[in-house]
Amino acid sequence: MKLIIQIPCLNEAKSLPKTLSDLPTEIDGVDKIEILVIDDGSTDSTSDVARECGVHHIVRFTKRKGLARAFGAGLDAALKAGADIIVNTDADNQYKGKDIPRLVKPIVEGRADIVIGNRDIENVKQFSWLKKRLQRLGTWVVRQLAGSNIEDATTGFRAYNREAALRLNIISDYTYTLESIIQAENKNLAIHNITISTNKVGRKSRLFKSIPEYIKRSIITMVRVYAMFNPFRLFTNLGVLLSGLGFLIGCRFLYFWLMGQGDGKIQSLILAAVLLIIGFQVLIIGVVADLISANRRLIEETLLKVKKLELKEK
Repeated sequence: MKLIIQIPCLNEAKSLPKTLSDLPTEIDGVDKIEILVIDDGSTDSTSDVARECGVHHIVRFTKRKGLARAFGAGLDAALKAGADIIVNTDADNQYKGKDIPRLVKPIVEGRADIVIGNRDIENVKQFSWLKKRLQRLGTWVVRQLAGSNIEDATTGFRAYNREAALRLNIISDYTYTLESIIQAENKNLAIHNITISTNKVGRKSRLFKSIPEYIKRSIITMVRVYAMFNPFRLFTNLGVLLSGLGFLIGCRFLYFWLMGQGDGKIQSLILAAVLLIIGFQVLIIGVVADLISANRRLIEETLLKVKKLELKEK
């Protein structure tokens, strides 16, 4: 069984050697361990440092494409390199290499397709009170959307078996963490959780410039992915809500009209009609979106077969 540890990097020439030295060289149940670095258009010597440290595989972008693209490219390269298990970790040494054996154990034993290393958020000293609350809120929202039991939706310390890596198709340009969980649950992949500790990271996150930007982009990602897998439920609920409001407002106008007090309340009638029309249109959109979603599932199944054939040929 072959394990490849992939590390997305952006200007990590200074921190990468420490991260690499902390990775395990032997794990029970794993025959071979290799390292893959994805250089996301770094302007420093990240790729050169990786080569000097003996990294087995390097994927380098000439221009920064973002964490989600780097993660996806890493999965693809790891699969082509023959990985049976893929571990994703950060280059800033936030996650401890000694936890990797625990992370891959449920996969080695055949109990999980994906294993997520949950940080003990409340005890991470470098996280501010606001960041901890946002992490908890974001995780709760993802749990509701995905029907998952995850405890840390934004952790990047994860392990995937070959089947899970083949089935995940990241479409976001921002981050893979939220999207991959929602996708995995909707594709009936078995997710296991372990609790991990973390190292202190000296620099700020490079994923986002500010908390408001992070919240905005995370919300967009979650709504987009949820709508992709559950369009009928999303648009039906929205359509019923709008139609219901229109119906109630229409009933209010009818009541006053029957009581002889309809004069001056024509605005309510117009609003009711508008809401009913929009609600009906949203319901129609839901039906169309559901048909598109069914087509997407067929395309993904075809893509999965193509990937397997491509890897078999290699």
